[in-house]
Amino acid sequence: MAKQERNNHIVLKIIACVLVFIISAIGGFVFSFMRSFIDKDESNVAIGELSMHFMYLGNKDNGDSIYIKAGDTDILVDAGSAADSLDTIKTYVNQYCTDGVLEYVIVTHADLDHIAAFAGTTKANTSIFDFYKCETIIDFARTDKTTATYNRYVEKRDNEVEKDGAVHYTALQCYKNQDGAKREYELSPGITMEFLYHDYYEIDHEDENNYSVCFMLKHGDKNFLFTGDLEEDGEASLVNKNSLPEVDLYKAGHHGSKTSSNDILLDVIKPKISVVCCSAGNVQYLTQGVQNLHNTFPTQAYIDRISKHTDKVFVTTYAEIAMVDGRWKNTGEHGLLNGNIVVTSKAGNVTVNCSNNNTILKDTQWFKDNRDMPSAWAN
Repeated sequence: MAKQERNNHIVLKIIACVLVFIISAIGGFVFSFMRSFIDKDESNVAIGELSMHFMYLGNKDNGDSIYIKAGDTDILVDAGSAADSLDTIKTYVNQYCTDGVLEYVIVTHADLDHIAAFAGTTKANTSIFDFYKCETIIDFARTDKTTATYNRYVEKRDNEVEKDGAVHYTALQCYKNQDGAKREYELSPGITMEFLYHDYYEIDHEDENNYSVCFMLKHGDKNFLFTGDLEEDGEASLVNKNSLPEVDLYKAGHHGSKTSSNDILLDVIKPKISVVCCSAGNVQYLTQGVQNLHNTFPTQAYIDRISKHTDKVFVTTYAEIAMVDGRWKNTGEHGLLNGNIVVTSKAGNVTVNCSNNNTILKDTQWFKDNRDMPSAWAN
């Protein structure tokens, strides 16, 4: 009997040891498995804060000017819509850029509504370059412009280089890592700016918009795409020449025109948010022929295409129009839709806050009065 009890005791000890081993092995596996997910999550939540400010430009005109704050780095992308936007841009930027230094200035292409406040005017010979120390200027590799505004921009830019020590690169130099330029810049720990390639950095095109500088901001696993006024040919090349990820923000190309933001691009990037820098309904480009108001910015075509991916569409401004002698004309009056639109990436979250209201486009009265509801937004 005693012998049997000793044998049973030994068996129980063996079973206990086996169970401890199994539990330890399973526990270690579970811990390692869970730790891999924890480490992955922590690596994707970038430190710091990235904010992108799509500015109201103080008038009825279409145009772009975007201020970006990445940690302590200040960036200005374009300076439209007109020369009189200078004070509006400067007043806004000064709230955030307190040392008077723009580490990067990016000029996407040479159209007036993107360079006016960089160029200034003959009468008031002041520009953005006169109010800020601009350390690095990155602009377009090609242009067909010969306008007085473009020539003043070049003069102001070159003066910033020669007298104030700025460095100047084209987007092509950046993409090719040439002459000191970089394809990717670290703006702040965890925040980068990558210049993308398309064929029209090197090939002529009949449309100036297709020379636009394109770049991607990255903050952890969040992506933010800027394409200037790139049109369909440029978008096709952009998709073909780059491995584009899905994006959290897409700044609508060419103010939400019917010839930009095409399916070939949108179906790849699948934007979660789209911002349109425009004066909605402005008829400045409908000067001849039949006036189809659905072709004013943001166009019905843009709305129909973007609606398949998101309803989080925000627009800066709208213009007042009136019928005069059988034609629609701008009255000169304008108002705010969202106003200044601020998209912020922080702690793995992307938020939108606007100076006027946070109403998405499809819920605004302007949209209800001027556009057809796409089926994707009807539900």
